[in-house]
Amino acid sequence: MLDATHSASRPANAPDDHPVVAKPKIGVLLANLGTPDGHDYWSMRRYLNEFLSDKRVIDYPRWKWQPLLQLIILTKRPFSSGAAYRSIWNTERDESPLMTITRDQTAAIAAEVQARHGDQVMVDFCMRYGNPSTESKVRAMVEAGCRKILFFPLYPHYAGATSATANDQFFRALMKETWQPTARVADPYFDQPLYIEALAQSVERGYAALSEKPDILVCSYHGMPQRYLMQGDPYHCQCQKTTRLLKERLGWADTEIRTTFQSVFGPEEWLKPYTVEEVARLAKEEGKKKIAVIAPAFSADCIETLEEINEEIRESFEEAGGEQFTYIPCLNDDPAHVTALAGVIDQNLQGWV
Repeated sequence: MLDATHSASRPANAPDDHPVVAKPKIGVLLANLGTPDGHDYWSMRRYLNEFLSDKRVIDYPRWKWQPLLQLIILTKRPFSSGAAYRSIWNTERDESPLMTITRDQTAAIAAEVQARHGDQVMVDFCMRYGNPSTESKVRAMVEAGCRKILFFPLYPHYAGATSATANDQFFRALMKETWQPTARVADPYFDQPLYIEALAQSVERGYAALSEKPDILVCSYHGMPQRYLMQGDPYHCQCQKTTRLLKERLGWADTEIRTTFQSVFGPEEWLKPYTVEEVARLAKEEGKKKIAVIAPAFSADCIETLEEINEEIRESFEEAGGEQFTYIPCLNDDPAHVTALAGVIDQNLQGWV
């Protein structure tokens, strides 16, 4: 994690009233989607307002969308979303699981990066929505002497509504700096061998713990409007490639794995098949009574996996006659995942360290 303590001194031959300058360092700023500060109404409303007001997420004209959002959606949704968060809340730390996991991931990645590069590189995390904000962490890194920053959105697959909006916020934060650091943005890692290997190992562990092997593995990715794909967003294609590479690494047939998309929002058509419908169809029409579900697009378990997959999607499958539903957790701070992410960082730091 970021260590704000640093050696600072005046440049050589500078006058006594010259401000001290921190010793140059390299920062790695990990970024995830975000989380409300609490599950009460006002915490949820603030979080949802920031999230759903993002033009990268909802690109409808402001004059049309904002009255609907402010007058209808934000008067009702904080209650239902708050209840969902309450069901998975980390009461011991009084925070969402995404916050807990991201903090643990960052600590593990920081330890591995330090083992490779020493104190030359510091690692911290921020959230696109909510706290800790991207702006506050960029400011802290600059104050700590980071003259170069690698910004790393923790999304294996690029999408405008995830990677791009995180990048937007990072660039907006840089705009406020008097002395801007040199900046890079990490590439998506959806096809990186170490990431695929970490996914495969998690599937193998999950299957080994079961008395009966599932009939099929459902790879459930976060959805997006079909229109975004038509506009050139590469997310759908990258998701399909991850599934294919995972299947090849596991040595499976096409019939043993399926790609689906979850978290549909709004009236327009989203990427299909929808997970909640597909798991029911698998049980009813294909007789798949035992399934496993994994969420490769999420680097950390969150509301979409712990509540949506493990509750809503599970319920859809069981109501359709399914008998054995297994959720394989996200990679979180698994050592193989940490090694994969540290490898992505190393690739993107080439020429800097």
